[in-house]
Amino acid sequence: MNRPPILTSIPHARCACILAFVLLLALVLPASAQTARPAAPTPATLVAPTMPTQPTQPTVSGPGTPMVNLQIGNGDDRQNVSSVIQIVFVMTLLTLAPSLIMLMTSFTRIVIVLAFIRTALGVPSAPANQLLIGIALILTFFIMSPVADRIYNDAIVPYQAGQIDSTTALDRGRQPLKKFMISHVRPAELDFFIGLGSSGAVKPADIPFASVVPAFVVSELRTAFQMGFLIFIPFMVIDFLVGSVLMSMGMMMMPPTMVSMPLKLLLFVLVDGWMLVIRSLVQSFGI
Repeated sequence: MNRPPILTSIPHARCACILAFVLLLALVLPASAQTARPAAPTPATLVAPTMPTQPTQPTVSGPGTPMVNLQIGNGDDRQNVSSVIQIVFVMTLLTLAPSLIMLMTSFTRIVIVLAFIRTALGVPSAPANQLLIGIALILTFFIMSPVADRIYNDAIVPYQAGQIDSTTALDRGRQPLKKFMISHVRPAELDFFIGLGSSGAVKPADIPFASVVPAFVVSELRTAFQMGFLIFIPFMVIDFLVGSVLMSMGMMMMPPTMVSMPLKLLLFVLVDGWMLVIRSLVQSFGI
C-alpha cells in the first residue's frame, strides 16, 4: 500500500528540526559558559616606599621681626667691661661673705666660747644654734663697727665719689681690717705663716694679707679654747662634788647629771654668767 507523499516527508522534517535544535544548543551553551566564568584576579603591583622629605624651616623676614638687645652701660665698651667685672665681684663677695665674717672678724672667738658655755652647763640644745649665732653676729657687729667705719670713710666714700679707682679702694679697705687682725694675733703664729710665704723680716705695714688671715684664725682658736677651759673649771668642781656626795650616800644608781645640772644653772644665774662671759669677750678685743 503506497503512502501519500506528504505523510512520508513528515519524519524527515522532524529529524531536521531536532538536528537544528541540537546544533543551536551546541553553539549557545559554550558561549554562555565563557561569559559566566569569573575572571581570574590580576596580580597586585607592589609600589616601592618613598623616603620622607625634610621639613623646610620657615623663614621669617620683614620689618615685623622682633629684635632683643641686652646692653649694660651707655654703649662704651670699656664701661661695659668695667660694669660686668663689678657685678661679678659683688656676687662673689656676697657668696664669700659668711666665710669672711667667720675668718677675719671676732665671730670665731665669740661663737666658740658660747658653744663651750652650753656644753659646760650640760644643756647641749639650749640655747639653740640659731640663737647662739645671732648673739655672736650682734657682738661681732658691735666690736667691728670702728673698723667698718674706717673702711667706709677711707675706701667706699672716695670710690663712690670717683676720686679713686677700684684697686685703690680695695687696698684702702683692707688696711683697717689688716690692722685689726695684726693687733690680735700672736707673734709666733704670724712669724710661722710669714716664713711659709718666704717674705722674710718685714714691717707690720708690709706683711702680706695672705699671711695675716691664717695666723689670725689660729690665734682666735687658741684664745677661744683657753677661755672655754676657764669656763669649764667651776662646773667641773660642781660635778666632782655631786659625784662624791652621791657615792658617800650610797646612791650609785642615781645619775650625777640629774643633780649637778640644776646646781650649775643656779650658780650660772646667781653670778650673772651671761653678762660676765659677754663682758669678757668684748673686753678681750680691747673695747
